[in-house]
Amino acid sequence: MNMKKGILTAMCGVTLTFSGCTKYLDVVPDNTLKLENIFNLKQDAYDALAKVYSYIPNDDITHGSSWLLGDEWLARLDLNNDDRYLRGIRIMRGLQTQTSPQLGYWSGTGAGKSLYEAIRQTDVFLENIGRVKDMSDQEKREWSAQVKFLKAYYAFLLLRHYGPIVIMKKTAGPESTKEELFIPRSTVEESFAFILGLINEATPDLKERALDSDLGQVDKVAAMAMKARILIYQASPFFNGNVEFFGDFVNAEGQPFFPLSYNKEKWKAALDGVNEAIVIAERNGLGMYTYQKEPFIYDREAFEKNPDKMKTLYDLRMVITDPWNKELVWGMSGITYRSAGLGSAAAIRLPIGYGDGLANSNSFSFQWLGASYQMAERYYTENGLPVGEDLTYDMNGKHDVVRLPGIEEVGYQPLQGYMQPGAETINLYLHREPRFYANLGVTGGFWRGHGVRINTQFYYNADGGRSSSYFPTDFIASGIGVQKLTHPESQSGAWERVIKYPLPLIRMSDLYLMRAEAMNEYYGPSEEAYADINKIRRRAGIPDVQESWGNTSLARYPNKHLSQEGLRDIILQERSIEFAFEGLRFWDMWRYKRAGQAFSSPMWGWDTDGKDAKTFFVLDVKQQRRFTITDYLWPIDLNEMNTNSKLIQNPGWVN
Repeated sequence: MNMKKGILTAMCGVTLTFSGCTKYLDVVPDNTLKLENIFNLKQDAYDALAKVYSYIPNDDITHGSSWLLGDEWLARLDLNNDDRYLRGIRIMRGLQTQTSPQLGYWSGTGAGKSLYEAIRQTDVFLENIGRVKDMSDQEKREWSAQVKFLKAYYAFLLLRHYGPIVIMKKTAGPESTKEELFIPRSTVEESFAFILGLINEATPDLKERALDSDLGQVDKVAAMAMKARILIYQASPFFNGNVEFFGDFVNAEGQPFFPLSYNKEKWKAALDGVNEAIVIAERNGLGMYTYQKEPFIYDREAFEKNPDKMKTLYDLRMVITDPWNKELVWGMSGITYRSAGLGSAAAIRLPIGYGDGLANSNSFSFQWLGASYQMAERYYTENGLPVGEDLTYDMNGKHDVVRLPGIEEVGYQPLQGYMQPGAETINLYLHREPRFYANLGVTGGFWRGHGVRINTQFYYNADGGRSSSYFPTDFIASGIGVQKLTHPESQSGAWERVIKYPLPLIRMSDLYLMRAEAMNEYYGPSEEAYADINKIRRRAGIPDVQESWGNTSLARYPNKHLSQEGLRDIILQERSIEFAFEGLRFWDMWRYKRAGQAFSSPMWGWDTDGKDAKTFFVLDVKQQRRFTITDYLWPIDLNEMNTNSKLIQNPGWVN
């Protein structure tokens, strides 16, 4: 970044209009106040606080969302050649560049937010909050603690994307010398120490739990949970003894940027951090979410006939979209709910004959994002095993077309509310775990949206499928939908019809699986690790780990859970399923150095021109993907390299 230009930006205009404070920080930039006015009164300082929050990346906005990284999503293919769209997917296609980095958080390029600018804003806030006249010292300490945490969080995001970061020892200003402005990158260990030190400094002054009027603001529970995640990253193979990737990545003095020796004790530090986070979270009433309201009208018959499975389905279907529920540790509020949000981009149109008649409206119902075929296979069977590891699952016949039992037939009872009576589908969509049906939209299944339950087929001109009657580019390219991020009562036509919820930044199920992971990496398999995994599996309606992999008549690799390597794979797959489409799988594969292998396969999907099962259920390669060692670290913008001669570019990117 141009440091002088950046600090002048920070000093010459940092205020926000703040509205809707009863529920969350609603961040709308409005650069009108000068520095000497910003910290005069409490309301002005609050606007400055909102400004600091405004740099949280817009992962809710489809074309700038890092949640599209990985292999879970397949989006509109006609946008392949336009670099303004679907930037996360462009990175997965091998189209990252150092001249204009996609999702560039170093400089704010390619729909990324400039996180170094964000850090400058935190410094300005911390240096001036003491000047506010109508705030108590306690309020100033608490707001300062929030800002210190956010400074650490932004530094962590930079570390995760770029590796070693630049740590400014002194806030830059107009009087700063060249030596103070242009400084080299610190090592990875120095970067982690800086980040964790800030969080430790901030935590004592944070409220233990934010009030309802301050939802979305950082509290002690959120800070300790995010600290636990950061410690997990520090212990993971990418940052812990990664000589394979970065043995020759050194600074100007020849010192390695990355620690090249594995340190097992980092997993113990991570385990301690996760334990502390879980204790304070549970003390404040947080835990695994379950649905406590009445079912929607269209599902009440299914609840009567299939109560246990429908309760499980609702627990899973609503865990993200039920706002501010007990599982949400920290959520991104102040979302603008633009029509390009992930939930709206994934939502299917309301077919003719359903709902209130606003059929085929493309507003807030784009049909641009679908699930990859890989995701359709990744979910477990009903036995809690991967499809390729369940001896009872017919992999050879997985694409065979079948017709489901009619509503009066005995065989339909366990399918009530999950699949349509008498519909066409394939074996792959049957005998799967409840998360499969809660998260995806498949042919022969149900889509809960627009306040109704839609019988989806995804054939050409069928409900949910490609259509000749509206925008020819707006269809789910894989033929597999994602309903997880769209509230069942969200509708199209106007933003007022969209049901709003905070985007989850971290939730309790993540903490439990992090604890199981750290426990396994430090001690190996244990009953304690199984217990945390089973919290998630029991909510998902599948057998415990020990039951699934301990059954020699079911498991292709029996007792896989008894080895550290086997349990590691089980935990990572559990995370891939539980946090599907939430932006975590990419980083899990990344931190275990598996991203190159996981994300270089073609993206497959069904033939969306097919008008019946025979012509639709034909797998096609929809998009090529490429992910190399070079792609693990984002390139620093070429303009930054030309401005600061002390910067060393990341490996593989030409200086």
